[in-house]
Amino acid sequence: MTVVSDAPGVAGIPRRILQTEGVVLLAAALAAYFAGLDEPWWLVPLLLFVPDVFMAGYAASSRVGAWTYNLAHSYPVPAMLGALALAADEPLWQGVALVWFAHIGMDRALGYGLKYGTGFQDTHLGRIGRA
Repeated sequence: MTVVSDAPGVAGIPRRILQTEGVVLLAAALAAYFAGLDEPWWLVPLLLFVPDVFMAGYAASSRVGAWTYNLAHSYPVPAMLGALALAADEPLWQGVALVWFAHIGMDRALGYGLKYGTGFQDTHLGRIGRA
């Protein structure tokens, strides 16, 4: 039996705008990393998918998984990390924050939004797998 979620999601032009914002965030974060920091390029591919480790919460439940995924895929934590790294003049951690933002932008551009507790595929950008 297939269960279809009633989780709301953005559609049409607003969804495309949000995805375009993701592309902009991805490009801006990577541009800031490469133009503004003297950190090695190989940190970008090394760190780019680290936030996806937070999907491990889904091993406990959809609710826990959504909470941990959303924690790693929303702006406040990398923003705080970046602000602290700027204040402490720590370019490595500034780079980590920028790559984290790039990851969030990449996910949004691909249609992977913040999760609802109903299941991994239910996001604020709509159900994964639907255009």
